[in-house]
Amino acid sequence: MRDNTADYRQLFLADVPMMDMRAPVEFAKGAFPATVNLPLMTDIERQKVGTCYKQKGQQAAIELGHQLVSGQTKAERIEAWAAFAKANPNGYLYCFRGGLRSQIVQQWLAEAGIDYPRVLGGYKAMRGFLLETTQQAVAQCDFVSVGGMTGTGKTEVLAALDNALDLEGHANHRGSSFGKRATGQPAQIDFENRLAIDLLKKRAAGHRQFVLEDEGRIVGSCTVPLELYQGMQRYPLVWLEDSFANRVERILRDYVTGLCAEFVALHGAEQGFVLFAERLQQSMANILKRLGGERYQRLSAILAEALAEQQRSGAVDLHRAWIEGLLSEYYDPMYAYQRDSKSSRIEFAGDRTAVLEYLRQRTARG
Repeated sequence: MRDNTADYRQLFLADVPMMDMRAPVEFAKGAFPATVNLPLMTDIERQKVGTCYKQKGQQAAIELGHQLVSGQTKAERIEAWAAFAKANPNGYLYCFRGGLRSQIVQQWLAEAGIDYPRVLGGYKAMRGFLLETTQQAVAQCDFVSVGGMTGTGKTEVLAALDNALDLEGHANHRGSSFGKRATGQPAQIDFENRLAIDLLKKRAAGHRQFVLEDEGRIVGSCTVPLELYQGMQRYPLVWLEDSFANRVERILRDYVTGLCAEFVALHGAEQGFVLFAERLQQSMANILKRLGGERYQRLSAILAEALAEQQRSGAVDLHRAWIEGLLSEYYDPMYAYQRDSKSSRIEFAGDRTAVLEYLRQRTARG
């Protein structure tokens, strides 16, 4: 039998498959990539055992747990664990602290003829390791932020670099008021775990300097780890520039054509378009107070007309008008103010080609 492990670093570097024995409600709050939730107990069963533990102590709680998970229920769960173990012979199992639940599952699997190792310390220890990974990276590595007006293609620059940290990618959100994707965002803990694993893998590959987008503290519903966000207030800044026309086309592609395609792929042509249209209109409504009543009414009317034409003919040309209005009247003045406030940190400015060349040279020097 393979030994139980506490080598969390290797588990995450190798994307080792793991089965999580915690209850679904625990798993939903936060988990790791490459994990599958195959709980020992359902949420209701866990709640009953917890209540029993408080009222009657550990032994009574263990006995109740065995009563609740017995007979056919127990056989079906062992079958699911065994299937995972056979499909993932290099994997591990874990529970919250690496204690009773994972030991029981390990024992029941052994009785079924399958020796399968567990992660010592469980979820809590692995989560602690990842939090420490991010803290160490912030303390030990160099960072540079990429800023720029809305639509300059900052995400595209990050995608072209081996040492980039794509916070928006990990958060599944484009960062702006219009940034929600057709698919939902991860739980906060999942976002933090993905970021930490990304840092771990890139550091293992030899990177000690990282490039990230100049973000606010919140990316949709995900919050950037405090130590990283505090660092972003002082990191040197590279400012990405592009023409107004190019920015309009990029926003049209990402936030109209691309977003519509995401919704259609998920929900079908008819329902997908309805949900896409509602999302765009809601995004505009979300900044009503900041736009002011007159400007909101004008731009939302243009948006409604553009959506109607898109639904009727598939043409997206009319969308350019509200995009141009939002950029020139709302986003650009806001970003210009931000650039002025950060001007002392800007060490380079240029178009995509120049910025990429500069960042690659900077990394080579670092």
